[in-house]
Amino acid sequence: MERFPDAENQEPLLSVTVEPSPAETTKFRVRNLTKSSDAGTPILHGVNMDIPKGKIVGIIGPSGSGKSTVLRALNRLWEPPSGTVFLDGRDIRDLDVLSLRRKVGMLFQLPALFEGTVADNIRFGPQLKGKKLSDEEVHRLLTLADLDASFYDKRGSDLSVGQAQRVALARTLANEPEVLLLDEPTSALDPISTQNVEDVIMKLKKKQGLTVVMVSHSIKQIQRIADVVCLLVDGDVVEVLEPDRLSEAKHPMALRFLTLSS
Repeated sequence: MERFPDAENQEPLLSVTVEPSPAETTKFRVRNLTKSSDAGTPILHGVNMDIPKGKIVGIIGPSGSGKSTVLRALNRLWEPPSGTVFLDGRDIRDLDVLSLRRKVGMLFQLPALFEGTVADNIRFGPQLKGKKLSDEEVHRLLTLADLDASFYDKRGSDLSVGQAQRVALARTLANEPEVLLLDEPTSALDPISTQNVEDVIMKLKKKQGLTVVMVSHSIKQIQRIADVVCLLVDGDVVEVLEPDRLSEAKHPMALRFLTLSS
């Protein structure tokens, strides 16, 4: 993968150690993404990253580094500046925001299911477009999320947090997204539920070629499932490495974070 150019002087900033295959293309391209708080405090200092199609990209770093802020820029949960975030080569500011969010689905830390049954939840997104999912399609989505047919008529109150998270995932997949954004999706789950969600994510990547961008505080989790890891420190991407080469990080704060977190 290419070096990330600096937006002002075009000098290389970082070297990515994962070489793309000839068929690999960039799904998201982020260039000089900046953001400040309402009080004017910088949150992101010109983030640059490439997210390859059909890969799982992990974003890790100390708390307050801007990980979730970067993630939320990718589907305009906050509006990035024009000319900073591109999906398949198009500035996302030029795309209809609802269409963008169907293409770029997001799963949050805690699942929030709507009123009604599991099937009602899964049908919700397509119904907004005037499409009624058949029972067969709902069951297919349940299977994708590693849930069996018995969940069809259950309600949110009948589910564990781990089961509800997988229903939320099935609901997101009903919109047929091209990219899945995950913001600490297993932090509230027990180890078995965490493994179930990780298995589903890896299955979606392998069988459907889904592009996944995942923020996690768990380095071990990122090492289990990611193809490439971006280390974010104080609003900057300071290292981009393969997950089994994180020990080679050179940035002092990134290295300290990795050492203390391992």
